[in-house]
Amino acid sequence: QVQLVESGGGLVQAGGSLRLSCAASGSIFNINVMGWYRQAPGKQRELVASITGGGSTNYADSVKGRFTISRDNGKNTVYLHMNSLKPEDTAVYYCRFVAGSGLYVYWGQGTQVSVSS
Repeated sequence: QVQLVESGGGLVQAGGSLRLSCAASGSIFNINVMGWYRQAPGKQRELVASITGGGSTNYADSVKGRFTISRDNGKNTVYLHMNSLKPEDTAVYYCRFVAGSGLYVYWGQGTQVSVSS
């Protein structure tokens, strides 16, 4: 059974930085896309950033220039480096893996990121 385990969330002041990690355990193969989503209270879950197996990245406009997504295929791990954090970045952050050419979609349990002003 595949599980995604996230770490790295916490409380930080505006302007600070955090790094989130998400590692897959269990038998998972051919991870096509790794991504990070977030959900703030009262809002819909939204895509923050994604990265393909070939290294192509996609970012939400609100985080461009501040967040960087990267992946370590050997470790089945994705990272989200978050700089210049703002209070509006406060949310629960979820990682998502798509594998098997889209046949399998896995979600992490979520990690809280809180940014104080």
